[in-house]
Amino acid sequence: MKNILVIGATGQIGSELTLELRKRYGDDHVVAGYIPSALPQGILKSSGPSAIADVTDRQSIEVVCRQFKIDTIYNLAALLSVVAESRPAMAWKIGIDGLWNVLEVAREYNCAVFTPSSIGSFGEATPRVNTPQDTIQRPRTMYGVTKVTTELLSDYYYTKYGVDTRSVRFPGIISNVTPPGGGTTDYAVDIFYSAVKGEKFVCPIKEGTFMDMMYMPDAINAAISLMEAAPARLKHRNAFNVTAMSFDPEGIFQAIKKYVPDFEMEYSVDPLKQSIADSWPNSLDDSCARNEWDWQPQFDLDSMTKDMLEKLRVKLNINQ
Repeated sequence: MKNILVIGATGQIGSELTLELRKRYGDDHVVAGYIPSALPQGILKSSGPSAIADVTDRQSIEVVCRQFKIDTIYNLAALLSVVAESRPAMAWKIGIDGLWNVLEVAREYNCAVFTPSSIGSFGEATPRVNTPQDTIQRPRTMYGVTKVTTELLSDYYYTKYGVDTRSVRFPGIISNVTPPGGGTTDYAVDIFYSAVKGEKFVCPIKEGTFMDMMYMPDAINAAISLMEAAPARLKHRNAFNVTAMSFDPEGIFQAIKKYVPDFEMEYSVDPLKQSIADSWPNSLDDSCARNEWDWQPQFDLDSMTKDMLEKLRVKLNINQ
């Protein structure tokens, strides 16, 4: 049985990933790693062990790995794209210096490590349509720079020290559980809240801006499936393109209107978010993930839209 540490367990992905890992491997075998300013709450706290695991403090990670005999680390500590651009030094400290600490501990304690990359690792020189697995990556945001460095550093620890590092390039992730936290693709979550509340949505991304997206259940399954994949099958490691759908604001607006006919949207473009979005691909080629570890998303735009609206109505106690 695996013993798993999730660093960043109270974050957008971590909170849901931790609970799913506990379902699969047993509550006592998955430790929710957190920083003191983001304590576990509710079922995340009550369903299994938790411990301070701050990527900027290597010793705290070592203590957890020794105490719980950790063999697998999901390292989710990072600043999201818009926040990283406003706090570049902190983005580097958490994303890269923190990763170095994690990889050093993993080398010492023989742990496998998952650290997600992103579509933000690409840049304006990258082919924008059906972006290949192996292609030029020259991002011009600090978020993107840290993600490319994450991929390279993780590969280095695999080839140099044999640390079992693996990663996916996540697209925008849409969740009905945790609120957005400063990402360029957050509009694709906010729009559902407006629809359920009966409010007009003000979109910060201009019409015609296509970006890859994924529903949270598929994102969680991608991370776990990759970590469970047989090593011999993996020709790539850091990091695999994965996607489930690609749409622009008008596309998701029309998908919602099928279920909320009176829903309205207008545009008020945020220059920073738009500039970041314009540097990202329109769509990804994830054939390597499909071939090397059988990646297959379960949700498309319509099925995700229906599920999001249903779940948010329950969450917000709104009858319709």
